[in-house]
Amino acid sequence: MVTPSEPVQEFFSIGEVCQLTGLKPHVLRYWESQFRFLNPAKNRSGNRVYQRREIDLVLFVKHLLYEEKYTIEGARQKVDEHRKGGDLRAVARGALNLELLDAIEADAKAILAILEPTVAS
Repeated sequence: MVTPSEPVQEFFSIGEVCQLTGLKPHVLRYWESQFRFLNPAKNRSGNRVYQRREIDLVLFVKHLLYEEKYTIEGARQKVDEHRKGGDLRAVARGALNLELLDAIEADAKAILAILEPTVAS
């Protein structure tokens, strides 16, 4: 849990984004070429630096492509619809919440699988 004395991380490397999203770096780089709104800044060394809002968008794109089975073009259109409707940030946050719930569910199933033999005894 973040306490008031801990700074909130605002910028993330591509490696950190990969850990947070479960994606490979080449996938993120490809998506940058396909989705113009995924355009992380680069630091002085030329490395990508993602902001929190970009991570939300990455997770939204991941949700559209992997969960809702959109094509790249379809996902691009869906994002544009939400952008024009003014609710892109809220929808992207919703995708983050779904990703979190999926992770919690997977963890709970893993814990139950470990505990199952113990409960049966």
